[in-house]
Amino acid sequence: MKWSLEGKWIASGFGLCLLLMSIVSLISYQNATQLITSSNKVKNTNEVMKNITDIFATLTDAEAGRRGYILYGEQLELQRYYQAMQSLDIKVKKLQQQLADDSYQQQQLMKLKFLIAQRIELSKQSINLKEVGKSSFAIQAPLVTQSNQNRSQIREILTRMQTREEQLLQISVRHSQENIRNRMLIEFLGTFISFAILLGVYALLYQQLIKRQQAETIQQTLAQEKELSELKLRFFSMVSHEFRTPLSIILGSAQLLAQSNQQWTEEKKLKNLHRIQSSARSMNHLLTDILTLTRAEAGKLEFQPKLMDLEAFCINLIEDIQSCNQQQHTIKFISKGNCTHAKLDEKFLYSILSNLLSNAMKYSALEESIFLTLSCKSNAIFFQVKDNGIGIPSEFWQHLFEPFHRANNVGKIVGSGLGLAVVKKCLEIHHGEIYVDSEVGSGTSFTVKFPQEGTLTVKTKLSSHS
Repeated sequence: MKWSLEGKWIASGFGLCLLLMSIVSLISYQNATQLITSSNKVKNTNEVMKNITDIFATLTDAEAGRRGYILYGEQLELQRYYQAMQSLDIKVKKLQQQLADDSYQQQQLMKLKFLIAQRIELSKQSINLKEVGKSSFAIQAPLVTQSNQNRSQIREILTRMQTREEQLLQISVRHSQENIRNRMLIEFLGTFISFAILLGVYALLYQQLIKRQQAETIQQTLAQEKELSELKLRFFSMVSHEFRTPLSIILGSAQLLAQSNQQWTEEKKLKNLHRIQSSARSMNHLLTDILTLTRAEAGKLEFQPKLMDLEAFCINLIEDIQSCNQQQHTIKFISKGNCTHAKLDEKFLYSILSNLLSNAMKYSALEESIFLTLSCKSNAIFFQVKDNGIGIPSEFWQHLFEPFHRANNVGKIVGSGLGLAVVKKCLEIHHGEIYVDSEVGSGTSFTVKFPQEGTLTVKTKLSSHS
């Protein structure tokens, strides 16, 4: 599949967005990891500093127990000293584990352990002197002096170690803050660029959509123009064909009458005159259908309903059609119910029923009868035109009311394909409905419904009851 330039740009934009979003997600993950690491480091540093403080407090507590034993000779004070020294050993080992990664702190810790061992030795000598009864100040004075010096040195070492931890903590926090700030800036820039790219991709997609809509509009316009061209072609073909036959009959009959001599009988003359009249009526009917469709499309058909005698109208319509039709079909009128008068548009009703009856006679054999049935209900008037003609194939029903369309089984029967289109337009204006029931070879029935109460939605329905 060959990609267009816009398609390549869109694909590249989406790919770059995915890459940037992946980078931003990675940086966000690193930020979270950095925060966790920094938090753990702060926690460890606080534990180290707390442990250093505890070591000095434990040394102070041990020294207080030793002095209490030297001064007062109480065994509880001596036990307090031993407990403090035992706790001191545990805390020093824990501090050694905590500072295992820092060489400087390990050196300071070695010095601290040496000084603690020295202090233990001094305390041991002082306790031994006490146990042998040599607890006077003169005897204990050198040991006290050395103990004070040792205590100062231990305090100095612990202070250095604490200062070192504070400095490392400050450096770590500052470094962490800089990293987080830089990563946040990258996240912001990455997100901004991603949105900018997505906006560009959206603009390209919108541009493509506009182009596609324009192309579809052009294609639809071309299709409509093609359909209109085909419709015009069918129209002119139909008009030329439908007018040619009656015109030829009129011209031929008129020529025969003009060339006739005195020997022609009145019967022959009347026959040619009837042929001229019948052809002129066919042309007039065709022109009327074309004019009706044209006015309906332009919205210029005027709807003028008035109260009319339905039975009288149907009888006059049948007489009019039979007098104009050379083929002697029998049209039987049936009236059901009390359908005497109704408020309808007479010209529309005439156009509807005349087209249906003309079609029924056109597609039925001469010996077959045509039935026009009038019936009514409380809110509607029904007209049914039924024949036993050739019928309508079901596959053609969807085009039944389209102009210039005729079924494929009409053979050589002439017709314009306008009659049912005119029926549909007149029914739409009259807010009526039409139903068709047809079977090929058995005939067709059209049922027209006119509402008499309220305003109904315009409908044209096809239904089969076979």
